[in-house]
Amino acid sequence: MLKNKKTGLLAAALTLTTLLTGCAIGGEQAIRQMEETPPQEVTYVEEGELQHNTSSVDTGEAAVVDKEAEQTVMRELYLLDKNGFVVPQTIALPKTVEVAKQAMEYLVDGGPITEKLPNGFRAVLPQGTMVNGVNLQKDGTIVVDFSKEFANYHADDEMKILQAISRTLTQFDTVKKVKIKINGYDQPFMPVNGTPINEGISRTHGINFENGEVVDFMNSKAVTLYFQAQNGDNTYYVPVTRRIDKTEENSIVATINELIKGPMLISGLFSEFNNDIRLLEEPTYENGVVTLNFNEAILSSKQGTALSQSLLNEVVFSLTEQEGIESVAIKVNGEEKVMNELGEEIAAPVSRPKSVNTGSF
Repeated sequence: MLKNKKTGLLAAALTLTTLLTGCAIGGEQAIRQMEETPPQEVTYVEEGELQHNTSSVDTGEAAVVDKEAEQTVMRELYLLDKNGFVVPQTIALPKTVEVAKQAMEYLVDGGPITEKLPNGFRAVLPQGTMVNGVNLQKDGTIVVDFSKEFANYHADDEMKILQAISRTLTQFDTVKKVKIKINGYDQPFMPVNGTPINEGISRTHGINFENGEVVDFMNSKAVTLYFQAQNGDNTYYVPVTRRIDKTEENSIVATINELIKGPMLISGLFSEFNNDIRLLEEPTYENGVVTLNFNEAILSSKQGTALSQSLLNEVVFSLTEQEGIESVAIKVNGEEKVMNELGEEIAAPVSRPKSVNTGSF
């Protein structure tokens, strides 16, 4: 049976304390210097893409649709939902060679994203922010140069801004981490709340941190889990980073156990996992594929004979956040033949899609 977790208003106090300082360092002086000095020259990233030849001989409406599709590309943008979570949304953007610069421009509140915003979502960067340019370095670090308006955000949004920027840019395979400039000046700290960013920000720093029971950062580690949220008729997946006891040696088992626990009651999120679900044996890993053997409690669809697609997504999204895991195979009571909601056999390991929340699930 589907088990919804209790919902409520988000009270997520993001707890990346190892990255935070007590106050912004050099705040007003740095901002004043930025305003008085013209931007330095910045090299744009011109990251071309392989494009299939999609020319069509169709006429009329079909040809118009094909032509529009040829002129756009799907991009994963990290936006803020109504509960304040940083959430990936896949949106069709005009094709350009300056893909990284464009992605940042579409994170600006009141910018070109406005007409494309999903219901209940908002952009994370302050209004009026301009992207002076981006520079991709050989080591995979991308440096983004923003205008001075970038500093016009609330302190509570600082970590959300960093998470949205880093996650949006690391969707490109060549980008490993992100550094920030304002009007050409390197930023060792974020301008409002003083978060240290001199070493750059990457996906490994986590997203949507919970205030869980574990508060000892030296003796804990982070796992990122995917739960679900609802906005009207739209259901989407939300990544949440949770700190767990470091003594949990097997991160795969730890991730499944945390999925079974579900989201925090006050988060407004829910899950299709229920407390009766169990792993029957240690997971196996080979060539990027994790194999999991569950008890029959995982079969919640079609009168308990099929695996819910939403539950499968939670597993695949969560586990493929871990380095080296590319796909997931599911067994039930040792049987490899598992059916999906359509009554079809899941014949091969399930890989993570290129983008989350595409509407295709």
